[in-house]
Amino acid sequence: MATKTKVEIGVSEKLDALYKLQAIDSQIDKIRTVRGELPLEVQDLEDEIVGLNTRVEKIKEELKELEDLGLAHKNTITDANAAIKKYTEQQKNVRNNREYESLSKEIEFQTLEIQLSEKRIKENKFAIDSKKEILVEAEARLSARQGDLDAKKGELDEIIAETEKDEQGLLKQSDAARKGIEERLLFAYDKLRTNAKNGLAVVQVVRNSCGGCFNSIPPQRQMEIEMRKKITICEHCGRILVPSQD
Repeated sequence: MATKTKVEIGVSEKLDALYKLQAIDSQIDKIRTVRGELPLEVQDLEDEIVGLNTRVEKIKEELKELEDLGLAHKNTITDANAAIKKYTEQQKNVRNNREYESLSKEIEFQTLEIQLSEKRIKENKFAIDSKKEILVEAEARLSARQGDLDAKKGELDEIIAETEKDEQGLLKQSDAARKGIEERLLFAYDKLRTNAKNGLAVVQVVRNSCGGCFNSIPPQRQMEIEMRKKITICEHCGRILVPSQD
């Protein structure tokens, strides 16, 4: 029975219902326009901060690996010095030149190990210093972006606090208004709103022109709109036209 009632509603009532819904939705649009790009800016900053946090953690891990590598080189030097000391002591008790030469080669090898490790320690120190500079820059950027996010969030929260009650009330009105409009008209209305930059799907005739695209409307069509016996669409933008409400 509910469906039958909707079908029996006259065109004039349908136009009134659509125009009422448009008026409510336009108020919701106005509230959301006040927020502007803030929600998107907040989301972008949150995404950037996640990326920066990941980068900072990765740099810290790389620094730890470099520091561990530097410690390994120092341990190599310590072990090599111990080996040289041991081989030098053993040389004092050799029985022939062959043993002496063999120990000398071991000492020479360990000396080269020390020189190579010292070189790597210098290179490692340079890499650590460079990585620390990168870390400082990344942390500074992270701190700055976090400050930006806090400011934007504060601004957005303030706007939401001021408008949320009104928006929720209007959303309830919009839902209620939709219940009195047949499904096919709602589908067309929503499609028009989605495609229109200003969200206007239902517009008045203003100064003999469409209130959406401002193109002129022929007199005959204006008469049809005034009579409200059928739903008239703008030939240029496709919006639903209603007579001037003034």
